Amino acid sequence: MKYIKEKEKFLIELKEFTSILADRISQNGEWTIRGFIDIFKNIYTISSDTKIVSKVLELHLFPYFLAFAEQIGYEIELATYQNWYPDLTFVNKENKDIKFAVDLKTTYRDEEYPGFCNGFTLGSHGEYFVNRDSSKNIQYPYNEYSGHFCVGIIYSRAVLDKLEETKIYNIDNVDKIPAVIKEFTFFAEEKWKIASDKGGSGNTANIGSIQKIDDIISGNGVFAKAGEEYFDGYWSNYGKMEILDKNGKNKKLSSFQEYLEYRGLPLSMNNPRASKKKGM
Repeated sequence: MKYIKEKEKFLIELKEFTSILADRISQNGEWTIRGFIDIFKNIYTISSDTKIVSKVLELHLFPYFLAFAEQIGYEIELATYQNWYPDLTFVNKENKDIKFAVDLKTTYRDEEYPGFCNGFTLGSHGEYFVNRDSSKNIQYPYNEYSGHFCVGIIYSRAVLDKLEETKIYNIDNVDKIPAVIKEFTFFAEEKWKIASDKGGSGNTANIGSIQKIDDIISGNGVFAKAGEEYFDGYWSNYGKMEILDKNGKNKKLSSFQEYLEYRGLPLSMNNPRASKKKGM
């Protein structure tokens, strides 16, 4: 891969940047965003819906990303269309060939299983991932990026009365509006290091993340022992390659262990997926 030193430097800078973000968007652990304001100075409380929270968090953080990019000598390009990858493209001002893909991901802590979160998706394993010169649904062809990163936000959901989401406050009472989320943990990592070997969202072709928070922060995903080359190989074949099951019948590839067995590679290269299920 080109620009390895620049990639390593960018990740260090990105990690340093994310380490300060919780203080920028929270006070006493609670999110400082409390609602939407109209021209009459009425504040409508924000919904706890994860899609709304995710989008407003992105808007809240974007000015800080712009300042960070300027500080380290990069420009930011937003994805041309909403469903394109990545959310942010960092382009080096002095050398336009140096590009980094950064996706913003948010998820919440799992109240039933302490130490775990709900997980998130890490981009598609479809056309642009397999055909790395393709421009379909991606800002630049996958091969033009020198690194693919995830900046993630893990938060706790506040327990609020549903009626709180329908209240209207006057701006003079903004301090009385409850926060819908709190207790932020930010992280930055290469996406392959926090990937699982399972899809991330139903029938769509998305790569899923691991769910154990400590493993996410330390980059201890399923492919952490094997490396990015095997992450690429597995996800390029996920749901496509057919293997034999225990009964000798054809089945679609669905785990990294199966991939290693098929390739005749050591099973020790697998880093078992952090599961939320008890007893595993």
